[in-house]
Amino acid sequence: MKQIILLLTLLFTFNASAQYTILSAVQLNEGAEDQYLALEAFMGPVHDLAIEKGIQNSQAVWKITSESEAENAPHYIIFTSFDSKEQLDGHDKSWADGDWLALAIEAYKGKISARRVERIMNDLGSESKERRNYHIKTVDRTIWVGGNLEPGDTFSLTPTQAQNDDFENYESLFWKPYVEKAIINGKHRFWRLSKVYERNENAYEGISHFFFNRFVEGGSMTDGTPTDSFKFQKLLEGLQSASNHADPITLELVSRHN
Repeated sequence: MKQIILLLTLLFTFNASAQYTILSAVQLNEGAEDQYLALEAFMGPVHDLAIEKGIQNSQAVWKITSESEAENAPHYIIFTSFDSKEQLDGHDKSWADGDWLALAIEAYKGKISARRVERIMNDLGSESKERRNYHIKTVDRTIWVGGNLEPGDTFSLTPTQAQNDDFENYESLFWKPYVEKAIINGKHRFWRLSKVYERNENAYEGISHFFFNRFVEGGSMTDGTPTDSFKFQKLLEGLQSASNHADPITLELVSRHN
């Protein structure tokens, strides 16, 4: 009983803090994957220094392992997270002002010449055909019981389009309690709903929200719930009519800095 009370307390504590994230969907040029991964590896110490200086909170690169028939489907997803919109805006301004070159030179001081660092930094983006960036804000979430993420771990990302103003309430007030119960029963690890509040010009307009899920093999988000009850079915009808989900995207962790 004490463990359940502690868990419920954590649920409230974690949900009380909003988090901002830049979600970047990266479509690579043909044959450029090795170049891209080399550039991400180079940027690792730079991201570590940016975190140390408070420019960002974390950065993670995920490879998309699920198949897609879409012509412009991305190959990688990058998440860069922040405590506040002000921190995120400051991060974007630092890139626009060219501050990250100085940051990279500092990160590699005594290891790589400043001239070589500048050449590598100038090459950033040459490996990608397109990057679709979404600025997202957490609407609601459960606690995280997925353990420490390591390269090779998987995650699920579901792009969604809200169909009416009730969507977020359906998710928070109806669906989330079932997920929390599944987490307590060890049948799920994490659920999060985030809303897109800004995007770059080439990002898709038909995405208003993203779902994040960390599954348990053989688990279910409705574990122990009588899903055939009249109440559940009626609420589920409302939930399903409130949004339109794209196919879930399976991600595999490549690297993580926090």
